[in-house]
Order: sequence, then structure tokens, then C-alpha cells
Amino acid sequence: MCGIIGIFGSENAASMATLGLFAEQHRGQESCGMAVNNGTTIKLRKKMGLVKDVFTSEKIKNLEGNIAIGHVRYPTRGSSSIYNSQPHIVETLSGPSYALSSNGDIINYNEIRSWLEKKGVYFASGNDGELILKYIVYHVERENYTIPDAIKKMMGYVKGAFSTVLATKTEMYLFRDAYALRPMSYGKTKDGAVVVASESCALDILYMDWINEVKPAEIIVVNNDGITNIENDPNDFRATKTNKHCIFEHIYFSRPDSVIFEENVFEVREKIGKIIAENDDINPDIVVPVPDSSNFIALGYAKYKKKPYEMGLIRNHYVGRTFIKPEQTVRDESVYQKFNPLPNFFKGKVVTLIDDSIVRGTTLRKITKLVRKAGAKEIHLRIGSPAVKNSCYYGIDTPTREELIANNKSVDEIRKYIGSDTLKYLSLEQLEKAVKKPESYCYACFDGSYPVK
Repeated sequence: MCGIIGIFGSENAASMATLGLFAEQHRGQESCGMAVNNGTTIKLRKKMGLVKDVFTSEKIKNLEGNIAIGHVRYPTRGSSSIYNSQPHIVETLSGPSYALSSNGDIINYNEIRSWLEKKGVYFASGNDGELILKYIVYHVERENYTIPDAIKKMMGYVKGAFSTVLATKTEMYLFRDAYALRPMSYGKTKDGAVVVASESCALDILYMDWINEVKPAEIIVVNNDGITNIENDPNDFRATKTNKHCIFEHIYFSRPDSVIFEENVFEVREKIGKIIAENDDINPDIVVPVPDSSNFIALGYAKYKKKPYEMGLIRNHYVGRTFIKPEQTVRDESVYQKFNPLPNFFKGKVVTLIDDSIVRGTTLRKITKLVRKAGAKEIHLRIGSPAVKNSCYYGIDTPTREELIANNKSVDEIRKYIGSDTLKYLSLEQLEKAVKKPESYCYACFDGSYPVK
């Protein structure tokens, strides 16, 4: 999924960007990076690893400047290597002049890259962020476009999801795809610095004076003169008449303390739990979430059922998110490192076990075994989303349908594989009731209806 950050107008830009990236660490753990501009040069630091390890206080001292953009990476487009880490830099005759961080995925990557390569443009990575940057820079440097006009042209030809921040030596540009698939918020601190991030929780930690969402197809120019909003008609760049936000942001990826697509994530998750409970005849002794993304779903379920909400599974927060581990073998091993049942807690109890989704099923199978081994009398698995049957091409790591268990097995076959007594998914119709504007969301991973073909 990735997370982006951008800071303009602060002498402590690198430190602020580090705080923002740390708040977005859940969006990507493979690598992180930052480009900092002091008005004459852009310094770049990026490495494989976590924010706390890559951006120590000693390293931050060497990143002086008042413009900083950063990125935490979760690999989709491009292999797991430093070359595919962001930000990406483009140098001109006067030195490094452009830096870019982006969250999303490009559908027609190969087509656009081939076109640029025929124009003599060199690529150092297989990452979509580099593609977006070099498409823009090509039109600015060789075709004499202004940067806003080059971004607008890019929106017409580069298809997919992108929430992006671009920095030059004197300015910062924020822009978003016409469907607003991936989240993107910006605001101004009490000290006057302009900040952009994937999630509002990264802005909260920097004490913002105000926060807004970047509108679909909007281009925002930030410089010493202030903030200029260039509003494009998103319908010029899309096939649908509405936004198509990623519903999985509410189900799983975003932190519950974020406001995503103008809705509180924790409230949406509580609604999902309530809806599951309204349509469930199980009478459990306890309701237990698979922490952490399912916590508020389970809370909504327990409130409606008037049953005890218990944190029966303890999560080791230093292992990371198992779903976004790049290798399946590592993902499987992480389950045992990550979860442990409370001793003597589950014995003889009827348990409603709540999880946000089933993608491959391997994680839930092992968790169910843990709970069963801990003595649970019955395990009734309830899922806070419909069955994931289709690949996502907009930034989630489900590249082939063959990997998705719901595409290959019936609900009862999945239940038997996982080992629960019962299994029930949230229906698509029920999910739509959990958000304020259901027509403004993308459900392609559930129903196969892709907004960007």
C-alpha cells in the first residue's frame, strides 16, 4: 500500500517527515526513504528496513533543508530491492532537480514505459513512482510544459491509482488520480509548514492547524507564495461519474485513528461489526478479535450482542503485519511469532473470532489452531468483508487470482481448511451499509467490477 509524506516550509523538514513516516509505518515495512531540499541541492537517503533504523537522529542531522518528501514501501510494482524504493530522483544539468514519492499502482505501466524508452528515457527501477516522475520531467524538460500542465497530461495517459508528492528545488506539488483510489490528506501546521500524507494520523502527530483531503484529479502547488489549488474536472480522466475509493483502506490498511475518504476509520469498522452481529444467530461466551485491524470490528459486534469483548490473542507489535510480508514462507513463520493466546483463557468457551478478511487463508488457519489448542470449545469465525475473489491492480498484493482462497474453494471448504466450527462473511450489500457514500467505493476485489479497465 505504501505511505507518503511531504513537508514544505520548515527548517526541521527532515525531522517532521521522519515523524510522519513513523506514523505510517504500518503501510510499508520493506524499505523507506527521504529526499530533502535545501534550495540548491536535493539530498537522498533510502534503505531497506524500518523508519526507526534508517532515520536515526544522527542521519537526520545530515538532511538539512526546508522541503522534504518521504516514503515507506510495501512492494507491488517492482521487486523487493533498493532500486524500487522511493523517493525517486531525476537529475538535470544543474544537478538533482526533481524528487517524487507515490502511493498506488499503474495499470498501463509497460505501455508508458515503452513509449518513454523509445524517447531515450532511462529507467533504473521497475517502480511506478519512477515512471510517473519521468513522464512528467520528460514533458517539462523536453516539451517545455509547465509542471502543472505536465501533471495534467500525465493524468490523461497514465492509468491507475496514484496519490503523489513531487518536489523541486523551490516548490512542492501534490496530486491524485481522478478516482481518488488511495488516500491523501494535507494541511498546515501552527508554524505555517504545509504537510501532505497518506493518512491523517501522520498529520495529527505534527499538530496541524487544519487538514483537508486532496480532491480527485486536483493539483496543489506549494511555494513561498502560499498554496494554489488547481481543480481539474475528474470526469475528464475517468469512466465513472463518482470516486472509487479503496474500501480495503477502511477494512484493513488504514490506522483506526485516521480519517479516510471523509470518514472515521474506527467508526466504519464498528459499523461493520454491528452489521455482522445483526445477521448472526451465534450466542458466544466471548468475542475475540484477531488484532489489530479487527479490534473495532469485534468491538461493534460485541456491543450489539452484549457479550464480553476480550483481547484473548496477544500480538507482538515488533513482528510487523503478516499480510504485507513479501514471502509466503516468512509470512507463515511470522504468525507464530506474532500471536499468542492468553494462558487458560479459552478453555471450554464458545468463541466468536473476528477477522477483517481472508486473502490466502494461511494466517487464519494457524490462528484458529492456536485458539483450538488453547482449549476453545467452539470457534465461530466471522469476517468483516466479503470473500476476496479477484486480484487488485491498484496497490494491494494480490497479483493472481490463484492465490486467493475464495476463488478456489467454497465457503464450507474454506471453513474446513481453516478449522473453525462455522464461517460467515459479510455480504457486499451489508458492507455498503457501513459507509456513507457506498457508490463512491471500489469493490473490485469482491465483485470483479474494476473502475480502471
